[in-house]
Amino acid sequence: MELGLSGRRVVVTGGTGALGSAVVGLLLSEGAHCVVTCLEKKELDRFPHAGREGIEIVEGVDLADEPGVERLYARAAAGGLWGSVHIAGGFSMNPIEATTGTELDHLWRMNAATCFSCCREAVRAMRRGGRGGRIVNVAARPGLIPEMGAGMVAYTVTKAAVAALTRSLAAEGAGEGIWVSAVAPSIMDTPANRAAMPKADPGAWPKLDEVAATIVFLASPANAVTRGAVVPVYGRA
Repeated sequence: MELGLSGRRVVVTGGTGALGSAVVGLLLSEGAHCVVTCLEKKELDRFPHAGREGIEIVEGVDLADEPGVERLYARAAAGGLWGSVHIAGGFSMNPIEATTGTELDHLWRMNAATCFSCCREAVRAMRRGGRGGRIVNVAARPGLIPEMGAGMVAYTVTKAAVAALTRSLAAEGAGEGIWVSAVAPSIMDTPANRAAMPKADPGAWPKLDEVAATIVFLASPANAVTRGAVVPVYGRA
């Protein structure tokens, strides 16, 4: 299927991570121009796409810093912004009695607040461009099924907020052709997850390239009708 991404500018936050790298690789293969955020230079040591044509790395971006996010999107929009994919976030697994307010605040900023700020600036840029666009957020399975969040309540709450933000903003942007969607992964098949759960069956977990393919479709002009969806990407898990 032709996705129509050739020459289109797409911001990818968390683009140097495992899922982010898979998304960026697929966007590049479709001809997109990727603006990738990087907080610390050492992230680039594991990033397989550095130096490729179509890559624009913006270093030192703290997504919890609103003026920094505003500068990022002003730069990205200089050539016209089509899409914004928000993968950056954090995880913590603690029972509620071991979760401090500081930890909750930290996760809120990493997951919900950064997503909110990036969505806001992406919408501003797309409205100025007047051509519509696509925004894709990353929620999580416990954010859709809170009962699965036992032992990680703070994480569950912040990812549920991402799902709610997605649905609300999708309604707000619909009339302007700004489609907002999200994916909600289960545990994904990554080296880190395999190491952390050696007794689990990784064959049931969704693969990074499979999740990336869903994200890139939602972020593309080929997605002509889907908005407000928080798409489960669970594999057989």
